[in-house]
Amino acid sequence: MNDYRPPPDHVVPDPDTDSDSSEESRVTGLEDNIKSSVTWKRLLFMILFVALWSISRIVVLAVVVLQFFWVLLSGQTNARLTAFGLSLATYSYQIIIYLTYNTEEQPFPFSDWPAGPPGEAADED
Repeated sequence: MNDYRPPPDHVVPDPDTDSDSSEESRVTGLEDNIKSSVTWKRLLFMILFVALWSISRIVVLAVVVLQFFWVLLSGQTNARLTAFGLSLATYSYQIIIYLTYNTEEQPFPFSDWPAGPPGEAADED
């Protein structure tokens, strides 16, 4: 008496499908992905944007320190530093969503520098 039951997530192969052709299509798809110039070009852009993101973190630190000392000396925030800090934070956000494949739109210098918070369209002159 055979009481074996496959686990619920087990998919029984369909006898009408050819498993060899399925394996061949997976290998062909992988080869196509590896040979895709679009994928390798994106890798180069991703390396560039990781470098720019690293630089932007240093600039953020400089803005934080400058803003702190501005407030310490004057008692109020510097509006230009605040606006720049917001645009820099938005730029960092744009880089991260590009690096994580959430968008295909490349950040500055391949598009305009952000003027406001993420998701807001820049004001046109």
